[in-house]
Amino acid sequence: VFGSTPSTVAVTQHQRHSNTSPLFSPHVIRMLKISQFSTFAAIIMLSNMNRVAAFVVRRSAFRASVRTMATYRPTMTMFAEEGQAEVVLVGCGAPNRGMGWYHAIQMLEKKCPSASLDYIVEPWFLGPGGEGPGGPEFKEWQEESEKEYGVKFALSLDDLPKPSAPRLALISGRTADNPRLLTESIATGATCIYLEKPGAPTVTELEQMKTEADAAGVEVLMGYNKNVCKYVRKTREFASTVEGSHVTFVSNNAYENTPESLGECFERNAEGMLKNMAIHELALLVSFYDVSVDNIESVVADKEFSSMQTLPGPSGKMYTDFDKIKFTIKTKTGKEVSVQTDRCGGTDSFGMVTKDDEEIFRYYMPDEDDKAHVKELEAMYPTAMPYFFTQDPDYITVKERVAQHTVNGTEAEGVATIGIAVETLKVAEYLTPLLQEQLK
Repeated sequence: VFGSTPSTVAVTQHQRHSNTSPLFSPHVIRMLKISQFSTFAAIIMLSNMNRVAAFVVRRSAFRASVRTMATYRPTMTMFAEEGQAEVVLVGCGAPNRGMGWYHAIQMLEKKCPSASLDYIVEPWFLGPGGEGPGGPEFKEWQEESEKEYGVKFALSLDDLPKPSAPRLALISGRTADNPRLLTESIATGATCIYLEKPGAPTVTELEQMKTEADAAGVEVLMGYNKNVCKYVRKTREFASTVEGSHVTFVSNNAYENTPESLGECFERNAEGMLKNMAIHELALLVSFYDVSVDNIESVVADKEFSSMQTLPGPSGKMYTDFDKIKFTIKTKTGKEVSVQTDRCGGTDSFGMVTKDDEEIFRYYMPDEDDKAHVKELEAMYPTAMPYFFTQDPDYITVKERVAQHTVNGTEAEGVATIGIAVETLKVAEYLTPLLQEQLK
């Protein structure tokens, strides 16, 4: 499959499973190949057109290709069917720890009906990391997934065949690798990209990625799942009914409060808390509270709550980061909102509304309706990161909306664009030194 175009896949599969004469004459086979080539040639020529127009044409061309293939090929788990995006997961990470791995689990278990996970690209564990920590566990999971679901694994995007359906590249690798991975995803036929937060190490790199994707007519949407969370919606709705109220968004992780655990966390998330864990809350501020670098009037850290440490990572290198931080932003347009994040605070997140310093509303993620589901997931994956389970429905919602958008152009309601991500990263870069200075 990896070396075949979609048209020839249908032919070779029929011939392999049939003792009768070939389904197509040589003349028809040649015509199929020419037709397939023409489709991709047309897409390449459109790359300099208006971004939206090019995206629509590319999606339509691939949709036609899917209909043709579905007529002649046997149904296989690894192939996107009509109405599905062909998903390439780029950067899986370690089983039970990597965000990419959890994305894979949800798609393999058919939690996102419009997303068919056909390929997993994992440069580390299929390369130099294969014999190191986590390597054997990844190999075991790879073999199980290939056998049960038919998903194909590859070392790099260059190893993949051309798309046989509208291709969605879900990039969940190391932040530092994202600019290169986006370029490779576009070059290998992605019509839409789901980019995990924060998108890139710096604002400059993320802006360059946006420019590159715009020029290619490729939509880039972000994995800011809290933009679609129930607790965020409930908190904002309640606050809007109370004049003079104040909102605080609280996010917790469940790392052990030890130098070893936090040092590993600091090294693995070397971009820092504001570009990593707290970036979801900053995206909320940019999306819903008019927060931007130009519109920030003041930022004040809560010194009593906040903590910053310098710790060695597993490599021995020293890292300085917040293990917990709380701050309040006031904008020039009169809005005020607070963020509180704690690496060792537990597994829940919540929105809190106060008035005159008295709490009047709180809504948790997970809420009571979701806690039973969390318990089920904990039983299924007892060694996985706990925050996967509390945010499980929101990860599904974002992926499904992005997959639908990839297939038919349906608006991905509530999903942040790369433009929002650029403004969010600007805010993170602006706040980090200010808050560090206040905590010295």
